[in-house]
Amino acid sequence: MSRKLFEEWIQIGSLTLIEADGHSLTFGQGEPHGVMQLTHPRSLQRILRNPQMALGENYMQGGWTVPEGQSLHDLLTVIRLNLEEHVRRPGVWSGLLSNALGSWNSVATSLRNVRAHYDLDENLFRAFLDQELHYSCAYFTRQRMTLEQAQEAKCRHIASKLLVSPGHRVLDIGSGWGSLAIYLATHHDVTVTGLTLSQEQLRVARARAAAAGLEDRVRFELQDYRQHRGQYDRVVSVGMLEHVGKQNLGQYFSALRAFLAPDGVAMVHSIANMQAAGRVNPWIRRYIFPGGYIPDLVDLAASVRGSRLRLTDLEVWRDHYAQTLSHWFQRFQYHRSRFLAERGEAFCRMWEFYLALSQTAFEVGGLAVYQLQITSEQASPVPVTRDYLYR
Repeated sequence: MSRKLFEEWIQIGSLTLIEADGHSLTFGQGEPHGVMQLTHPRSLQRILRNPQMALGENYMQGGWTVPEGQSLHDLLTVIRLNLEEHVRRPGVWSGLLSNALGSWNSVATSLRNVRAHYDLDENLFRAFLDQELHYSCAYFTRQRMTLEQAQEAKCRHIASKLLVSPGHRVLDIGSGWGSLAIYLATHHDVTVTGLTLSQEQLRVARARAAAAGLEDRVRFELQDYRQHRGQYDRVVSVGMLEHVGKQNLGQYFSALRAFLAPDGVAMVHSIANMQAAGRVNPWIRRYIFPGGYIPDLVDLAASVRGSRLRLTDLEVWRDHYAQTLSHWFQRFQYHRSRFLAERGEAFCRMWEFYLALSQTAFEVGGLAVYQLQITSEQASPVPVTRDYLYR
């Protein structure tokens, strides 16, 4: 049955399947070309029962691998290009996907979800992120930029959209390891309050601010945005909206409106679906980002309008996150032997599968990064053209 399915479905590029007994079959032709080597006779059967969950789980367990000299990224590209449509089609496999559309992340649930991922050892993230620890999409404005250069370009672009001026009070919702807050305080003479739910991120961010001599201008709090009170000239949120949950989008943007001064500006940077939002990959939800939900433009527009905010600019970044993830994957592989000794093979496979799978989602899947510039309905200090962003 599996041979017939692959013969029918592999229409773009080619897939070579090496069975556990060494027998090899190739489906399709041309590039991209992926190679999957099964190490257990029942691995393929297990994957086909629940592909979106079992493909990653079986890889973590060693049920299949990619031969030396071949690319996990290329294999996942072929699989996504050819099989994703069939996997997502209702009725192909009963109970294939868990329903993520009703994600309701309470404060307690959000705290637990964030700590499951972001409270991992600081050294893990330092190994594959840039030197400033930006864990979000970089901005590759020219060819052959380093990851560090592209992350700094992202900060410059965000600062331009925020129209920050010396003395402004800035709120950073989901401040991570303090990267953007420290950049804004250093380069624009503003004061920043950062909110995080990760103890590890809080510890690192506070230490970094102290080392930079910014304790009087940057402070970080372990607090949910729903618990915070205050009004700010500027509000920024990078890579946090994906953790809010579909049911909480309206509450999130209403909170953002409450934080904004009457002439304030906000900038929300988020992964988003370019098509209608659907169920989040169940493997990602279980092993990487519990409670995650990727909104689409309809979700975002309705939430902004319903919260009595004004959308003043929307920018779509297409390939930037794919390039970012490619850098992260290469850096993780450079340190893989260390993580193998510290955490084991299953952890290394989980992490590299996550990075490679995510890269293909931005290359040939339906994901992009949206940047929403937002003001209150009362007034807008944003210029009527985009010229100010590129001076």
